[in-house]
Amino acid sequence: MPQKPRLPLIQTKHAEIIAARRFFLLFVFLLLTLVLYPYTEGHGSRYYLLRFLGSAVVLLSVYAISFRRSVLLTAALLAVPALIARIVLVEFDASALSVVRILLSLAFDTFIVVVIFRRVFSHQKPNAETVFGALCIYLLVGFGFTSIYGLISSFDPQAFHLDPATNLHTIPDRFDFIYYSFGTITSLGAAGITPVSGEARSLTVIEGILGVLYLAVLISRLMGAYRTRDAAERTTQ
Repeated sequence: MPQKPRLPLIQTKHAEIIAARRFFLLFVFLLLTLVLYPYTEGHGSRYYLLRFLGSAVVLLSVYAISFRRSVLLTAALLAVPALIARIVLVEFDASALSVVRILLSLAFDTFIVVVIFRRVFSHQKPNAETVFGALCIYLLVGFGFTSIYGLISSFDPQAFHLDPATNLHTIPDRFDFIYYSFGTITSLGAAGITPVSGEARSLTVIEGILGVLYLAVLISRLMGAYRTRDAAERTTQ
C-alpha cells in the first residue's frame, strides 16, 4: 500500500511545539520591543519596525491566552483598538480620540495580564513556560504604565520634567516614558526625567511598589512549588 504523506503530521507537530511555547514567543517579542525601541525613533524603516513589533505583541498576546473560546473572543475584541494604536502610533495628546484609544489599549493590556496571571499561578508544578508567562506579566505591566504616564502628560505637559543637561528635548515622548516606566518598576531609577505633578508621583510610587511586590510573590511562589515537588518526590521514594 502507498505510504501516506507525512507533511500534515510534521505540520501538526510544529503547531504543537509553537502552542507549547506561546509565553516564550510573547516574551521574546516584548523583550525585542524593549531592546530595540531606542533604534526605532524617527521615520523610515525604523518607524515601521516599531509598528511591526507592537502589532506582533498584540497578536501574540491574544494567541498566548487562547485557552478557551470565551477568553479568546474577549481578547480579540479588545485587541482591535490596541492593534490600531500600535499600527498608527499616534502621539499622546489630550484629544478625546487619543484618550479613548489609550484607555482601550490599557483595557486590553489589563485583561491579558489578568488572564496570564491566573494561568501562571494556578499551576501546581511550574515549568519553563510558566516562568516565561510570569516574565511576560512583568514586561506588560511596564508597558502599561508607559501609556498611563503618557495619558497624564497629555493633560498636564508639566507633569514630568526633563533635565536639559541630559535631554535634547523638553517635552517627554513615548520613548522617554518607556525608559521611565521600566526604570521605576525595576527600582533602578530614570535619570533625566522627574515626576512633578501629584498624579505622576503617586503612580510612580504605585509602580515601584508593584514591581518589588511582584518579584517577591513570584520568587516565593516558585520556591514553594519546587519545595512541594521535592517533598512529594521524597515521599514516593
